Amino acid sequence: MGERFERLQRMYKKMLLLRHFEEAAAKAYATGKIRGFCHLYIGEEPVAVGAIENLDKQDYVIATYREHGHALARGMSSREVMAELYGKKTGCSQGLGGSMHIFSKELNFMGGHGIVGGHIAVAAGHAFASKYRRENAVTLCFIGEGGTNIGSFYEGLTYAALWNLPVVYIIENNLYAMGTPLYRSQPTRDLTNKAKAFKIPSARIDALSVELVYQTVREAVVRARSGQGPTLIEAITYRFRGHSMSDPAKYRPPGELEAMKEKDPLDTTRAKLLKGGLGEKALEAINDEVMAEVEDAVQFAENSEELDYATMKNLVFAQGD
Repeated sequence: MGERFERLQRMYKKMLLLRHFEEAAAKAYATGKIRGFCHLYIGEEPVAVGAIENLDKQDYVIATYREHGHALARGMSSREVMAELYGKKTGCSQGLGGSMHIFSKELNFMGGHGIVGGHIAVAAGHAFASKYRRENAVTLCFIGEGGTNIGSFYEGLTYAALWNLPVVYIIENNLYAMGTPLYRSQPTRDLTNKAKAFKIPSARIDALSVELVYQTVREAVVRARSGQGPTLIEAITYRFRGHSMSDPAKYRPPGELEAMKEKDPLDTTRAKLLKGGLGEKALEAINDEVMAEVEDAVQFAENSEELDYATMKNLVFAQGD
């Protein structure tokens, strides 16, 4: 099997991990084991997996509050992410960050951000620092389509273009800003039009194909790493669940969700692998391996201790007189 097929197999396994992880998180939330806000990534897996597949160790990733999938795609362990959702001290931020603030300094995963659009200018800052330090690093910044209406979106793109920064902005357009459809929140259906004001190269793609996401982001990463500056990519995707766990998603037109599930990226990728010669037993083995990893993560989170109050106080409040 060739390199392309092996990469597709690797990306399929990652997408499967994201899907099963989020389904387990949904179950834990429904039973009260995960509290607070929880925004699931089910249906959008090709965007994070296809994009992050292009990165090297020194590169940076920064995302919105719907970032469990991005963290796993970047290489964070299922255990540390699930434990963080559970609020346990074995989580990546000792349970103090929770669902919207997954973070890994070691992997340059610079967190999920709860403020809509607030991280976009921060991404330009990371890219500026990389360029200043000559790290040969690229920053991937994931944005919801609703975030493109926020002031820091324009601030971030202004300086990315002005200073020719090595940053790739990826709009994850899942067609709804919370419950507001695109046509009610945007003056244009094609969000790459916003790149024209900054003279930034752009691409608009069907992000249900993980291979198309990979190739499009690859071109942007190569461009950024070679000193040719930023790119804006609009990835048309779809979430199969509500905006958050508290959202029943009754605003969708009848039949829309069912029609989109017919195009489930996991199913279409699986079909490609079967057509390419990977057998049913091999695919079942991949699924079993992923399911075992997710179950292990759940058990690890449930059996982990919560952070004690004294340590929590020291981490939250300044000490001294």
